[in-house]
Amino acid sequence: MTRWREPIERMLRRIDDTAARVKDAFPHWSDPATGQWVTTPHGDWTGGCWVGMLWGAHALTGERKHRELAGTLVERLRGRIDAETGFKSFPFYYAGAAGWIVARDAAARDVALACARAYRRLYRPSLRLVPLGEQAEEGSHIGPAETSIDSLQTAPFLFWAAREGAPEVRDIAVSHAERVIALHLRPDGSFIQSSSLDPVTGELVKHYTHKGYSDTSTWGRAQAWGTLFSTMCFREESSRRAWLDAAVRGAEWWMRHVPADRVAYWDFDDPAIPGTERDTAATAIAAAALLKLALVAPEPDRARYRAFAETTVDALTGRYLSPAGVLTESCFNKRPDARPMDAANRCEFIVGSYYLFETLLALDGTIAAAEI
Repeated sequence: MTRWREPIERMLRRIDDTAARVKDAFPHWSDPATGQWVTTPHGDWTGGCWVGMLWGAHALTGERKHRELAGTLVERLRGRIDAETGFKSFPFYYAGAAGWIVARDAAARDVALACARAYRRLYRPSLRLVPLGEQAEEGSHIGPAETSIDSLQTAPFLFWAAREGAPEVRDIAVSHAERVIALHLRPDGSFIQSSSLDPVTGELVKHYTHKGYSDTSTWGRAQAWGTLFSTMCFREESSRRAWLDAAVRGAEWWMRHVPADRVAYWDFDDPAIPGTERDTAATAIAAAALLKLALVAPEPDRARYRAFAETTVDALTGRYLSPAGVLTESCFNKRPDARPMDAANRCEFIVGSYYLFETLLALDGTIAAAEI
C-alpha cells in the first residue's frame, strides 16, 4: 500500500457521503462546515468532475454502486450534447471520455463521442477556434467572439474523440489548441485568462481576466488550466513542440511564483497577499498538470516536475483535506456579478476535489496519468 492510500480513503468516504446527500443531482460546491452541497440539475460545467470521481472510485474499489451512479449521471448529460457552449467539453470529458478510459463503459464513450461531433457546429473558422458561446457560464457578461484559457480543455477532449471514432473533429482540435495557446501565453510564461476577438476577422481586440483580480493579473486557475491543457494537447500531438514549450513555461512560472508552502493564492497579483484567499482548486489542477508533464517533458526535468507534484499533493492533503475527506479553501468565484449558484469562495469545490482525487489515484497507480 502506498503512502497515498490514506488520503485516498478519506476522499472515498467523502464520495460516498456526497452520493448519499445529492442523490441524482450534480454537486457544485459545498460549505465545508456543514458538508451540504449546492447542486445543479444538469451538471453545468462542473458536474462531470463528480462523475469522474465516481469512475475513479469504481476503479479503486470495484464496487458497482459507483459505476451505476456514474452511468445514471452520464445518461442525464445527453440533453446537453447540443448546448451552445465550448465549456461542455468539461462534463463530457470527465464523465464520458473518462468513463471509457477508466472503466471501459461503452455508454459513456458513446455520449462523449456524440458531444464531440456536435462541436463541428460550434467551431468558427474566422476565429480559428470554438468560442465560449452564449450558454457559457459567464454568457451574460461576454460577446459572441470570446475565448479563454479555460476553454483549451476542448482540444484534448476532441483529440480523444478523434482517436476513438470521430476523426472528423481532429482538425478542430488542432486549430483550437494552436489559437488558444498562442492567444493566452504571455512572454514570461504566465497565462492571461480571457480574450475578446473581432467576430469577422478573428483579430485580437483585448485581453482581460474575467475572474481574477484585474485585467492584467494572473488568476490562479488560469495558470493551472494553461499548464494542464497544454500538456494534454502535446500528449496527443507530439509534433507540436510549441505546445510542450507552453506547458513547460507555464509550469516553471507556477513553481517560481507559488508560495513556499506550495498552495497558491486565488490570484497571484492580489495586493492583499498574504492576507487573501488561497485556492486549493487551482493548486490541485497544477498538481495534476505537473504529474502529467513529468511524463512528456525533456528527460532532465521529469523527476523535478513529479517531485513538485508530490510535495503539492502532500501540502493539500496535509493541511487542507479534512479527516472527512473535504478539500477546504477552494476559491470558486469572487466576481460581484457571479451567478448566485457560483457566489462562493473558501468552499469545497467539486472541480478541485476531482483533480486532487485524480492525482492521488495516479500517484497510487490505480489509474494512469498518461491516459486520463
